[in-house]
Amino acid sequence: MLNYSFKNLVHLLESKNEEHLNLRKKANQLTEKIFGKKVFLRGIIEFSNICRKDCLYCGIRKSNKNLVRYFIKKEDIKEIIKNSYQDGFRTIVLQSGEVEIFDRDITEIIEFTRKNFDMAITLSLGERKRKVYEEWKKAGADRYLLRIETTNRELFKRLHPDDDFDNRLRSLLYLKELGYETGTGVMIGLPGQTYEDLAKDILFFKIYDFDMLGVGPFLPSFETPLKNEKKPDFELVLNFLALLRLITGNTNIPATTSMATLDKKGREKALNSGANVIMLNYTPAQYRHMYQLYDEKICLREDEKNTFKLTENVVRRAGKILVDEKGDRVKL
Repeated sequence: MLNYSFKNLVHLLESKNEEHLNLRKKANQLTEKIFGKKVFLRGIIEFSNICRKDCLYCGIRKSNKNLVRYFIKKEDIKEIIKNSYQDGFRTIVLQSGEVEIFDRDITEIIEFTRKNFDMAITLSLGERKRKVYEEWKKAGADRYLLRIETTNRELFKRLHPDDDFDNRLRSLLYLKELGYETGTGVMIGLPGQTYEDLAKDILFFKIYDFDMLGVGPFLPSFETPLKNEKKPDFELVLNFLALLRLITGNTNIPATTSMATLDKKGREKALNSGANVIMLNYTPAQYRHMYQLYDEKICLREDEKNTFKLTENVVRRAGKILVDEKGDRVKL
């Protein structure tokens, strides 16, 4: 892929003229060269908002005493997965707050899914011991998403008072060693973040060659210490996304819900700036409003069917084609 220097990356992230439009055009051209016009669909089941971590930016942090906590029982999760398969999903994402109490249930759910459906299983459950990752991989999990949020160690420490950067990185390396398609990502526009930080994030992703890169804008949540911080300029988010594609090549990069929360056409713009995946919230409607990582999250009141129609329309408006494939990382 293109060999951008650190200095040039910083310059391109800052760009607010025709240069950035050309950047996104190049990213879209490369995306279509690798994937065609295909957009891979992922269905997310947010099965619990219980979390033991206290990340400063997160609406489900343990210190949020105003949040009604919930969890979906394992038999109900199995039924949701069955329904998602019948609706055409070939990748499901199990996501929750970070807590170990469901670990055995997750193993059972993975085994159930692997036995009954030809679909990829992605987990997004936070940091665990290697033996737990190993158990889930043995049960049949395919992918794991663990966002690092920033590669600036000082900023990471400020944002994660009860977490450790080295442990997060070690967990990511465990996942790669165990054979997961491994995903990570960062937030763009974090308080105290610089263009230099973002350029280093991109180079970090290139060095470690992750399979999935989920990135999106920082969006404040009312129930956090960062509630009064500013949202980033969406142009910066798109610049970052385009550079991510150009630097990392064949990684799977989603057009995230947070992008559409910041900009009404955010996902369409992302799909024309390097993204090739779209994430659909398949959580039952009665739980969605309780899994708000940030304020004003979209698609909280729609049921699964309406959310699917909205997602199809987004992809169509972007001039792309939504496909019912597992969407593994394309080999070059």
